[in-house]
Amino acid sequence: MARNAGLEHPLALNVHNEFARLRAVLLGTAENNGPVPFAENCYDPSSYAHVLAGTYPTESDMQIEMAAVMAVFQKYDVKVYRPTVIENCNQIFARDIAFVIDDKIIRSNILPDREKEFEALETLLGQFSPEQLITLPDDCHVEGGDVILCDDYIFIGVYSGPDYPEFITARTNLQAAKALQNLFPEKTVKTFELRKSNTNPLENALHLDCCFQPLGNGNALIHAQGFLNTDDYKWLLDFFGTNHVFQATKQEMSQMNCNVFSISEKVVISEQNFTRLNSWLESKGYTVEKVPYAEISKQGGLLRCSTLPLKRD
Repeated sequence: MARNAGLEHPLALNVHNEFARLRAVLLGTAENNGPVPFAENCYDPSSYAHVLAGTYPTESDMQIEMAAVMAVFQKYDVKVYRPTVIENCNQIFARDIAFVIDDKIIRSNILPDREKEFEALETLLGQFSPEQLITLPDDCHVEGGDVILCDDYIFIGVYSGPDYPEFITARTNLQAAKALQNLFPEKTVKTFELRKSNTNPLENALHLDCCFQPLGNGNALIHAQGFLNTDDYKWLLDFFGTNHVFQATKQEMSQMNCNVFSISEKVVISEQNFTRLNSWLESKGYTVEKVPYAEISKQGGLLRCSTLPLKRD
């Protein structure tokens, strides 16, 4: 029997790009987030740096920030799902654990310590047919932040160096990219080699969405040094056109300026302190919904990282 048998209105998964009108989304949670981690247990260099500096974000501050995003979704009549709260578990970054392509939801092969985060999606998973849930082979490592949809293209951030096992920040490999190409043969999968560092947030593109994101109306946000190969960066410039690209500095990249979230082709949620970016977005005709998210950014992720779109028009 299908999981959604008996449901009058099961969720119709539908995501083809990053900017079509959003109708349903999974938003992570900062409730019962757990204690400040030990530095040696951090998964990213930004968290590592803030733990050492004593500036790691508090649970209450992160809850306030996520509530601000929830208010924006309510303003635009977006259906919001939340994960089941797990005691003492960081469940903010919903994009890490799964992602939707077309009408399929792909389970990320995440770090073993984070397996229970996927199990917390039981309520959501009951909203659609089990045939729509895809689990890749064990040798395919992938997280949703490395998978960016642009209609006929699937852009994937990877790291393929021989030192891959040494980087806790290397989350997606070429095997996963090949598997996704096989799953979606009608699309073009293009991979981008990302720069990795376990300890320096200025030299680490944790996911592709930390250094690149397409927006509605043919624009994009890009940080050049996030790419190991200059040709990858130049390809994106040619694809979007230089006049349509906001080029983030190294500092802006580390603060997650590329990690905004589109509600539609003309509406973007952005961090309120991204002054240069927000002015550029408004100059391009976007409505910018500004929210506080600086505390959450200390963990190496921002708005796209903490949201998993389920249905767009």
